Amino acid sequence: MAETTAAKGPTFVATRRTALLGAMFLMAVSAVGPGFITQTSTFTLQFGAAFACAILISVLVDIAIQLNVWRTLGVSGLYAQELGNRIVPGLGWALAALIFFGGIVFNIGNIAGAGIGMNAMAGIDARIGATISVVIALLIFLSKKAGVALDRIVVACGAILILLMIWMAITTAPPVGEALRQTVAPVLPDGETLNTFFFAVVTLIGGTVGGYITYAGAHRLIASGHTGPENVSAISRTSVLGIVVASVIRFLLFLAVLGVISTGVALAADNVAASAFQAALGEIGLRVFGVVFWVAAITSILGCTYTSISFVTTQKTSPRVRAWLFAGFLALTLGVFLTLGQAPQTLLIMAGAFNGAVLPLGFAVILIAAWFRRDLLQGYRYPKWLLIAGTAIWLLTIYMGANSLSGLAALWSQG
Repeated sequence: MAETTAAKGPTFVATRRTALLGAMFLMAVSAVGPGFITQTSTFTLQFGAAFACAILISVLVDIAIQLNVWRTLGVSGLYAQELGNRIVPGLGWALAALIFFGGIVFNIGNIAGAGIGMNAMAGIDARIGATISVVIALLIFLSKKAGVALDRIVVACGAILILLMIWMAITTAPPVGEALRQTVAPVLPDGETLNTFFFAVVTLIGGTVGGYITYAGAHRLIASGHTGPENVSAISRTSVLGIVVASVIRFLLFLAVLGVISTGVALAADNVAASAFQAALGEIGLRVFGVVFWVAAITSILGCTYTSISFVTTQKTSPRVRAWLFAGFLALTLGVFLTLGQAPQTLLIMAGAFNGAVLPLGFAVILIAAWFRRDLLQGYRYPKWLLIAGTAIWLLTIYMGANSLSGLAALWSQG
């Protein structure tokens, strides 16, 4: 008979709690990157209070995706590429190649965002700021207890983001009542259509659970060893809380920008977030924006690097080899950023588009295992309601992927 969690003692319980918390925040802060802040601020300016409804819809879809991903991978105890290879030999490595390449693109955007944040925060040249940020990330991954350090840092950074967003939301005094009303009964501004509103929803979904972000928390959970059917309740709860944390940060940022807009202040269309922070707090607001943008970027660098490398290794890979791969990935993406010459804004948007394109394939692997391969789930009986909801959402991800692929070439040519 399996030993209960309580019977294993306080040390095990504390370790398990830390691992779950670290996995939850890794997923959340991986989603809350520079593109996340840029998208949320821009769409708030575009749709006003009605954007609250888009956030709600995206949250419900994100939860359905993450519940399936975390439950399937967590119960199986297999990384996504390992699961894919068990279903069809080579399928997992094909997924890994896409995720890894997408991770490179996305990390270039994260590094660019870190440079922008350092520049706004302390006036440091963006390229130098980006290099400093990568060195910090490298030191974390090369530390003796990299896993524990990663867990603690992402939790601390998540807390910083939430506190700064609360401060901004209180300072700007947004029309909370109107935002809550339009969460369920949106009124689109003149000139906006349902098509543009739906595009915003799809963009939010791709930016929150697309590409490597889909697997960040689940892979961290698997590495911690807290997997299997006996942990399914904790796995499911943690996956939902991860989305909730990311969504709370998004909603607070939305309220902060909405509060500035409601005063009639004109915001710069090319950098809505920075101008909103500056309008609300004056010169210090620009520094606060820099802190928020940098924290979002450095945590996304950590999450992207960790998850991308988890796709090209196995659970048997030694810590030493893994550390060298972390270093190589960071060096490669920093080098590309310093030499590529693409505008940071283009890279941020391009990364989000690539994320949306990868999601349908990876989610298909999850659903195939859940529907047809109970043997890979250690005999676990998967809830039918969750399978049906996941399948319905998978159809939406196909639409998202098609839109992402069609726009990817255009984004690059405009860079």
